[in-house]
Amino acid sequence: MTRVLAVSTAFPPHRHPQHEITEDLVSGLPPGPDRALVRRLHAATGVESRHLALPLDRYRDLGTFGETNRLFVELAVELGAEAVERALQDAGVRPEDVDLVVSTTVTGIATPSLEARLAGRIGLRPDVRRMPLFGLGCAAGAAGLARVHDFLDGRPDGTALLLSTELCSLTLQRADTSTANLVAGGLFGDGAAALVAVGSDRPVDGDVSSPSSVSSASSASSRSRTAARPSGPPVPSVVAARSRLYPGTEHLLGWDVGDWGFRMVLGPELPALVRLQAAEEVESFLAAHDLKPGDVGAWICHPGGPKILDAFAAGLGLPDSALAASRRALAAHGNLSSASVLQILKDTQADRPPAGTIGLVVGFGPGFSSELVLLVW
Repeated sequence: MTRVLAVSTAFPPHRHPQHEITEDLVSGLPPGPDRALVRRLHAATGVESRHLALPLDRYRDLGTFGETNRLFVELAVELGAEAVERALQDAGVRPEDVDLVVSTTVTGIATPSLEARLAGRIGLRPDVRRMPLFGLGCAAGAAGLARVHDFLDGRPDGTALLLSTELCSLTLQRADTSTANLVAGGLFGDGAAALVAVGSDRPVDGDVSSPSSVSSASSASSRSRTAARPSGPPVPSVVAARSRLYPGTEHLLGWDVGDWGFRMVLGPELPALVRLQAAEEVESFLAAHDLKPGDVGAWICHPGGPKILDAFAAGLGLPDSALAASRRALAAHGNLSSASVLQILKDTQADRPPAGTIGLVVGFGPGFSSELVLLVW
């Protein structure tokens, strides 16, 4: 199985409490919107602080889509390089050992893509395989991990790198007074995350186990291959992944792209969809591996917002504690789009789950879609 050796994060230096960002946005709104309503919307997001790509006072001076996107490319390369270099160092992997790099973003456009711009800087091989992903939105962190697993499942001696870089603040439309945009202005933050994984046959320092597979909860602990280092906890291994599109929901989430840039599309039906259909998909996925929601000891669920988390927990009958890691990440950093699940996975690993713990990575994105990745420690 694919073994996740390290996950790292990187954040811009500009961090503000939520109320400061809210007041700056409120003070720059055009006539019409209820300022008190904006404050209530932001207070209800569960966000306490966020990192921003730029100093707060620079956002009013942002110009055209092209100018903003040039800023995205410049800042995303710097932040992505920081996350990748840290992840490789933590994993004990040399840049030239990486066989595949998957990069995800939905907050800017870069051609050459971000991983191509980073390759020479961080020392990746000229023949490294690249897979840039765009359009998967918040689901791309989980989807990227699934694509890394697909590659390493077919190349068990390989090494792969996943990079997510999201500068959500650069997409905010200050003149757009729609509810979707006002909510987005209080919910999304900026950050990058990188993950290093290896196949089941790739030697790892301190490796003491042998490759195998997981088919049920009772055998997950004994059958899993973990790269246990003498001085650290077991690392998570990917057991399986599943992608799902929900027909007829394309209009509920995404971007409306125009001369102004990216305008948020956010349908009010999303919480109900998550509670009913997405929760049912999770149960089906787990059942295929002889598991139930109660068997999952580590929920790495994308923090789309309090309503999404509440709906997901209600649909599966989860206790309040199950999604505590997602709520903490939301409070500390806001919704980081595709980078959020990697941030939560990093935090979960820091808590040192016992060997045999079952984990589930859950991401939701445009389509409407869900991405699920089953883990075992």
